[in-house]
Amino acid sequence: MDGQMIEKQRFPSPNPHINVFLVTYLSQGLKVKGFLAEPKAEGTYDGFLYLRGGIKNVGKVRLARITQFAAEGFVVMAPFYRGNQGGEGNEDFVGEDRYDALAAFRLLQAHPKVVRERIHVFGFSRGGAMALYTAILERSVCSVVVWGGVSDIELTYWERLDLRKMMKRVIGGTPTKYPNRYKWRTPLYDIEYIEAPVLIIHGEQDRNVSIEHAHRLERRLKETGKRVTTWYFPHFTHYFPPKENRETVRRLAEWMKRQ
Repeated sequence: MDGQMIEKQRFPSPNPHINVFLVTYLSQGLKVKGFLAEPKAEGTYDGFLYLRGGIKNVGKVRLARITQFAAEGFVVMAPFYRGNQGGEGNEDFVGEDRYDALAAFRLLQAHPKVVRERIHVFGFSRGGAMALYTAILERSVCSVVVWGGVSDIELTYWERLDLRKMMKRVIGGTPTKYPNRYKWRTPLYDIEYIEAPVLIIHGEQDRNVSIEHAHRLERRLKETGKRVTTWYFPHFTHYFPPKENRETVRRLAEWMKRQ
């Protein structure tokens, strides 16, 4: 069953107050791996689905990052996506691998320390599109945060010359030749199905994922009458300076808990 945890191994944690586990769970019959981080203190917590960017070894889940969120009072699940770090299948860049995110959401729903109705979804970079699809497919998502997030896969193809070879290989061709394959991976076309409030965080100097992705997402959310909040940072790139990064994490955690 999707989201069923079939293996859980203790993993060294960079934070003495957070337990970290390497878990294996099922997604469409595949064994997918990920990190689970949970506060040691007794009690129940909001769930936090962390969806990374990149593909394969680029943009791997960083323990320091997920324990940073867990320390804000969340049980955090961070899937590696299919085919990565010992998992089965092949990652396909917001294709079928979106179901790995959805299955990880199911895993959080079954977690004994998670309040089932209080699970948030966070996506960074390419993970932004994954987060939006999770909220499109699962109406009970409590809130969505898209940080430096991709919202239009075709736009990514035209903007990122360095990713074109990978995208043609994974998706099967160019947007000109296979427009529907790119459209199917672009959550903007299904935004009307989102019911959760969305927070968009983006640096206006971002050269990895242009601010245009944020603007297109904001526009579509507003056109469809959805709840949207934007935090745009005029001087920041894809990666925020450490101090501002910590402050933004704290602020977004507070925002989530108000939803």
